[in-house]
This record gives sequence, structure tokens and C-alpha cells, in this order.
Amino acid sequence: MEKIKVLFVCMGNICRSPTAEGVFTHLVQTKKLAHLFSIDSAGTHAYHIGDAPDLRSQKAALERGIDISHLRGRKVVFGDFEDFDFVLAMDDDNHAILMGACPPQHQHKIHYFLSFAPQLNTHEVPDPYYSGGQGFERVLDMIEAASDGFLKHLHDTKRLG
Repeated sequence: MEKIKVLFVCMGNICRSPTAEGVFTHLVQTKKLAHLFSIDSAGTHAYHIGDAPDLRSQKAALERGIDISHLRGRKVVFGDFEDFDFVLAMDDDNHAILMGACPPQHQHKIHYFLSFAPQLNTHEVPDPYYSGGQGFERVLDMIEAASDGFLKHLHDTKRLG
């Protein structure tokens, strides 16, 4: 079986998308499904290429047993649209940028990450960069809910056995 390739995308790839990469990776490892996935994250802007995730994101994730300190920021590249099965945007701005850059034949791969957590009644993961510590906790809660929902979606649509 070919791996399901998932790319999480925010603006700078130092808060939301590396947190999502870490949370979803942790989830599939816990469920013993990691061998079925290739998981990555990227930003729509080149602000933080090569940088580790924001220290506040690292701290909040680590408090939940998820180490994201090894991740490094990168920018979305054209080849990502062909390579990945799912490109999961964190908010309207990044969704619009991705749709504008993506060839039409791959646009069906772009989704709002929170579309997999409809119970949250929002489609945007807020950027915690300028918020206090509670913003990072809220983002983690949202990402955990969407990760669970995304994995359920993959099961329900028979992408996973």
C-alpha cells in the first residue's frame, strides 16, 4: 500500500503547521499506523526557513508529550501539490494562497484542516504567534480535534483499512 502523504500548511511554519505535524504524527504512532503515512509541514511564506518551531509551540506540545523541537521551517514548493495527497490549510489566507499557486488538477487536495472538526464551528486555526500562552493551548486543542477527525475521515473513506 502506498503511503498517504499529508502536508500541514500555515504562514511561517513555526506555530500551527509544525504543531499539526507533531500532533498527527503522534496520533498515528499511538494507533500503530505511522508506517502508512508520510507527514510534513510547510509555510506559505519564507520567513522562517530552517528555523525550529516557536518555543511557545514547542513548550505547549511537549506538555502534552509531543516533541516538535526537531522540525524545521520550510516554504511550500510547487512540487508539493503533486507529491502530497492532502494539503491542509490552517486559515483563509493560507487556503487562498495555496489555491492560487496550485495547478487546477491538484486543487482537490487542498482542504481546511478544521473541516475535519466540524464540532468546533470554525474553519480557521487562529495564529497564536501574537497571543499569550492560552492561544497555544487553544490551537493544540483544535489541532487534536481535527487530527482525530481527519484520521476518522481516512477510515470512513476507506483510505485506511
